[in-house]
Amino acid sequence: MSDFAIDRLVLVPDDIDLARSPLAGHLDAETYVLGVFNPGLMRLANGNLMMIARVAQALRDPIRDSKVRAIRWTGDPAEGAPPAGGRYLLDLWPLDRVDTSDPRKFMLRGEGWKVMALTSLSWLLPVELSPDGLEIEAIHYDRAIAPQGSHQCYGIEDARISRLPDQWLMTSCSVSPERHSTTLYSSTDGIEWRFEDIVLDHQNKDMLIFEGLIDGRYWAQTRPLGDLYFAYPPGSPWRAGPSINLATSPDARHWKPYREPGIRPAADGVATARMGGGTPPVRTADGWLSLWHGVEPNGIVGIYRTYWSMLDADDPSRVKRTGHRPLLEANPALTRPIEHQMYLRDIVFTTGIADGDDGASAPGRYIVASGEADLACRITHVPKSRFA
Repeated sequence: MSDFAIDRLVLVPDDIDLARSPLAGHLDAETYVLGVFNPGLMRLANGNLMMIARVAQALRDPIRDSKVRAIRWTGDPAEGAPPAGGRYLLDLWPLDRVDTSDPRKFMLRGEGWKVMALTSLSWLLPVELSPDGLEIEAIHYDRAIAPQGSHQCYGIEDARISRLPDQWLMTSCSVSPERHSTTLYSSTDGIEWRFEDIVLDHQNKDMLIFEGLIDGRYWAQTRPLGDLYFAYPPGSPWRAGPSINLATSPDARHWKPYREPGIRPAADGVATARMGGGTPPVRTADGWLSLWHGVEPNGIVGIYRTYWSMLDADDPSRVKRTGHRPLLEANPALTRPIEHQMYLRDIVFTTGIADGDDGASAPGRYIVASGEADLACRITHVPKSRFA
């Protein structure tokens, strides 16, 4: 159960009209919304909030004739793509070559290293909400952000939006066989978004740009992944594994890793056996507030919870304090009405934050946006006093 007075799902799969999807008319196969989740969040000039949600669009029948089918975007004229805009097609994989135990993906066997493909293709959908984030005002299908290059041929995932003095910056994860990269978009109004470029070329699911400069530089949290980590010495307070690192940039396009580590997994708790960034760090009177996720091993996917840390205003590698009790956990009461669509459990993945004092829509609170069960978008009003 949630201990917050305002905590609800605001966008669920049945709210999405796939007739207006970027994939509409491309595939001779029925698709459905596997999930609409992990939304970035920002406040528009009119006072409304804008979520940019990830829509995972999947095949209704992915397995046919002893083959697994996967959706892919192509801009290659040799594959029938038009000169501009590209098209979506289906790839066929022999069923005896793959492991389908995870409903979100399938792993190819016999490759010599981990190789996977997805059972869905994701694109980003702007959804305008009321100032308190609790009602849908408009769904902007005409502003959907879809693949536009081979580096995004398997989709675009998990928008994180940061407010800077003269623009909004949005990072996303672009997925392809070429690379698992972080891509950057910019906007001056939160409605029209311009693709800037690939900004991180290595596997990095969680790049979050700080909402403000420090000594004239942009800062970001990153989370590079790998299959090998070096051990901390016996008795260390830290556990080896994925951690939240830092990077700086003169222009938000060219990034250098910061020398000191950021937020690291604690050795004395299983809930941070794996961790990564959640919301872009926001400036407070006491430093930078960072919401992040910690994962407890359990089954194939694990249990995802949201935690928080307060970082030093001048040196974000210094963690001033951390909330060791979860801020948010999965809430089965919220997903009970859509129980028939559930395919994962025990997951809350927080990705967006806005100040409720802006326009006084929720004074004294942060409005926090999360993905619930990789299925729906959740809005929670969190009192600022929680981080004191």
